[in-house]
Amino acid sequence: MDAIRQECIKILQSEGINPVSSIDFDVNGTVHSLTFEYIIDTYMQASQESHLVFLTALKKAADAKEMGMEKFFEGMGQLLLMSHLSDKF
Repeated sequence: MDAIRQECIKILQSEGINPVSSIDFDVNGTVHSLTFEYIIDTYMQASQESHLVFLTALKKAADAKEMGMEKFFEGMGQLLLMSHLSDKF
């Protein structure tokens, strides 16, 4: 996991993105901020196969340049928030 996590962080840095930068999500008027690093770390808690899928998708997003990275992390963050909120209800 550490090697894949480190590679994800390295990809962010090579794209000029600070891993502790955050994305804000408005959920019913409440703003939730998730850092890129938090999103990566959370997905790294999944299975080994999921790590590789995440890394592959991140590489493809990096190939799409800035907009691809932004959309990738927005989508991953939304999935995390939806999972977290559904667990509460």
